[in-house]
Amino acid sequence: MPVTEQSVVIARPASEVWDFISDAKNWPSWEASSLECEQITDGEPEVGTRWRGINRILGRQFEWVTEYTEYQPVKLATSKSVDGKINFTATTRLEEVDGGTLFTYRIDSESGLGGVFGKVADPIVNKVYSRMVRASLDNLADLLTTDR
Repeated sequence: MPVTEQSVVIARPASEVWDFISDAKNWPSWEASSLECEQITDGEPEVGTRWRGINRILGRQFEWVTEYTEYQPVKLATSKSVDGKINFTATTRLEEVDGGTLFTYRIDSESGLGGVFGKVADPIVNKVYSRMVRASLDNLADLLTTDR
């Protein structure tokens, strides 16, 4: 199972980082592969809440729907794909550290992100996606530490 995991320290309290990342509409503003993202379940996010989105990796677009399987505000959220071409689990974790909040983003994909491109492409696609995640986290840190 291919795994992509990256972390960044954001010079903001965990509650502020959480408020931003737990709003689906904010994801396209910082996550490099995200073209669209919306919460499709009414109410505040919790276990069972669903999001829908479209991502682009290496020029290919993927539509998906995820459902939270774990949701601990200001600490941890895990969602699993329930519809789409790629089966994956995404985890966001926040931890208070000196200087702000350590934000960790992890994607576990069952067949590999390259599955749609072909199994041979998995290592290439995972490497490209890992770089995209790194850039996304740096972008998030910049976005949240710029005067808002």
